[in-house]
Amino acid sequence: MKFDTIVNQPVIETERLILRPLRRSDTGLLELYGSDERVARMTRSIPHPLPPGAIDAFICRSLADGRDEDVWVMDGSGKGLGELLGLIALERMDREQSEIGYWVAPAFWNTGLASEAVRALVEANPQENRTMFASVFQDNPASARVLTNTGFQYLGDAEAYSVARGATVPTWTYLKRYA
Repeated sequence: MKFDTIVNQPVIETERLILRPLRRSDTGLLELYGSDERVARMTRSIPHPLPPGAIDAFICRSLADGRDEDVWVMDGSGKGLGELLGLIALERMDREQSEIGYWVAPAFWNTGLASEAVRALVEANPQENRTMFASVFQDNPASARVLTNTGFQYLGDAEAYSVARGATVPTWTYLKRYA
């Protein structure tokens, strides 16, 4: 018998989604979407092609007690959508700050799900941050709109390495401060 680790993260509900902690049963859909080049190219960390064991390692890191990143699944199954529509995460930084990152499965692009998930996570502020940061590749203006529509302010241009692209890519960086 195999048991899943229960992670100490809140479940956050939106109109169409439940943001819930990642679980081992998400492996198949994570492999399906993570191996999609369109998804991988818009992230810093998903390799393409996706090597064997990459998703298992990601899930293990996400469930570890000493993790530095909390990961939530965008689960729409309660509203007749898929069980895993994308991921959203908060990576802890120092001084009560985190960096938010997210991706949505291509079948659900341009549906407002990313904005809904980001808005819910920002409002819930489960890590009790004073500041959240985010960066998006400059060839992904839809992700930039998600951030500005949820109250993030443009901070400046930078660069980040994309594993899938094997290159450094120009980014836009955003900031959300809490009063």
